[in-house]
Amino acid sequence: MKYRIFLVLVFSICTTAVFSQMDPEDSDKPDSKEKPLRFVVIGDWGRQGEYHQMRTAKQLAAVADVFKPLFIVSTGDNFYPNGVVSTRDYNWISSFESIYTESSLYADWYPVLGNHDYKGDPQAEVDYSKVDRRWNMPARYYSKIIFIGKDSSQAALLIFFDSTPFLSEYYEGDEHHVRGQDTAAQRIWLEKTLAEAPSYVKWKFAFAHHPMWTGGGRMKALETAEMKRIFRPIFEKYKVNVYFSGHDHNLQHIKPPGFTNYFVSGAGSETTKVIVHPEGGKFAKSVNGFLTVSVYSNRMQVAVVSLKGQQLYTTTIDRVSP
Repeated sequence: MKYRIFLVLVFSICTTAVFSQMDPEDSDKPDSKEKPLRFVVIGDWGRQGEYHQMRTAKQLAAVADVFKPLFIVSTGDNFYPNGVVSTRDYNWISSFESIYTESSLYADWYPVLGNHDYKGDPQAEVDYSKVDRRWNMPARYYSKIIFIGKDSSQAALLIFFDSTPFLSEYYEGDEHHVRGQDTAAQRIWLEKTLAEAPSYVKWKFAFAHHPMWTGGGRMKALETAEMKRIFRPIFEKYKVNVYFSGHDHNLQHIKPPGFTNYFVSGAGSETTKVIVHPEGGKFAKSVNGFLTVSVYSNRMQVAVVSLKGQQLYTTTIDRVSP
């Protein structure tokens, strides 16, 4: 028992030591007036604890204990292999409730749906918001405005949209239950939400499952080209600062020509091969982990953290006025 306690203490100390170096310009200090908006992004995780999901979850909890995120974003494929069939599906216990157990992970979770979620009943994931206080998914697509710190004149607009029904391959056969989704209505909602953002919104972030830019196995896939064709013009028109996705099981940062930065965070369990994207690739690694994000009024910092608590990459993105 003493040996086990010693290992836990060593793990906690090492995690804190590594993570304390992750935000060197962090102005959330006694001599500063600005408190950042902090959140973490993790995706493609729901594998009953396997494929290092459990280890990654423990590291996420250890980092969250230091980082203190206001919320956690899941970029989809929340439940493998076939989603959930109801709010009482045992996958809720085996892949979520019994995995993300630490108190530091009892922040709000804002999920989006992935293609594997569409193999079950996607509506059950919406309905679970009434079962678990953490799970906040009011609809298949939704938005939130969150203030930066306590400053009511500075806010971020968060857009959570549902990418699977837009992509042609998921209409082949009956494996994915996408038929009946009104993509035209969702697109109108997306543009309207971005266009009508209040003047105090200084940042616009979008989250969905499928990437538009990736150095992973789907770099040349039809679905990636479709995402780019449909959504990139919208992001450029309305000046979306960052798009976070999953789907490829790795961690990436890509800044192609244009306004928007693109991050892939799909390494919550199984990992797949990746290269640095030849067009604007900044970072790519096939390793379990997640992203931490700190948003200030005029800049934001994103760090890539591995399941060992290592800071693999960090970048600062300045806010550019449209």
